Amino acid sequence: MAEEGAVVMQQIVDRSCWVCFATDEDDRTAEWVRPCRCRGSTKWVHQSCLQRWVDEKQRGNSTARVACPQCNAEYLIVFPKLGPVVFVLDLADRLISKACPFAAAGIMVGSIYWTAVTYGAVTVMQVVGHKEGLDVMERADPLFLLIGLPTIPVMLILGKMIRWEDYVLRLWRKYSNKLQILNSIFPGIGCPVPRIPAEASPLADHVSATRILCGALVFPTIATIVGKLMFSSVNSNLQRTILGGIAFVAIKGAFKVYFKQQQYLRQAHRKILNFPETEEA
Repeated sequence: MAEEGAVVMQQIVDRSCWVCFATDEDDRTAEWVRPCRCRGSTKWVHQSCLQRWVDEKQRGNSTARVACPQCNAEYLIVFPKLGPVVFVLDLADRLISKACPFAAAGIMVGSIYWTAVTYGAVTVMQVVGHKEGLDVMERADPLFLLIGLPTIPVMLILGKMIRWEDYVLRLWRKYSNKLQILNSIFPGIGCPVPRIPAEASPLADHVSATRILCGALVFPTIATIVGKLMFSSVNSNLQRTILGGIAFVAIKGAFKVYFKQQQYLRQAHRKILNFPETEEA
């Protein structure tokens, strides 16, 4: 028993903080603690040093659990008892902290929904006509409007994501040698290429996604303008806008097919030059 007591006293005398590496001789007034199952040199640590280390690990969250980096034993952290007022305030603070992310998500979803409803209503008045659109929405069922109006921007975005020009371009590249008239309209579309270049994904970056979003939302306005310019003889606003939208999609698609084919040919005929040799002095 005497020998065991001597060993314990020797360990206490040889205490060394694993955070600051100070010993009892460096600071005899410091408070020591054994917070985990570690033995040897990592058994003891200053209470103040461990408090600072725990603060760094918790990063402001006093309820976060902290464990020993060596033995993975969780530290037993206790707080002084709270008074009734402080307890209620602390409970309210925790509830608010947990509820705020859900409230923010709800506000965000609600804002997007009502923005979509407003956009749908404006689109209806733009396509059908201001007075006709108001009359249609006044006679419609409110539940139908709350469900139908926000689907307008969604359907426009989904429609914009259908890249029909790529399918047309693939078919033309495959059967262009059988249809010689295509070479006169789109030069080089039926010519053999030395290699097949890699093509980027349409949604490979955020810029393409934003182009799809902006193009889809602006499409009703463009269709209305094109309809007024090209089909002014049509009296119905709805028919004129539909015809303008079809004409715009067709013209834009033709130019896009031609542009992408020229880019394809440019990439296919790309060459890498030899490195220029410099003359030795």
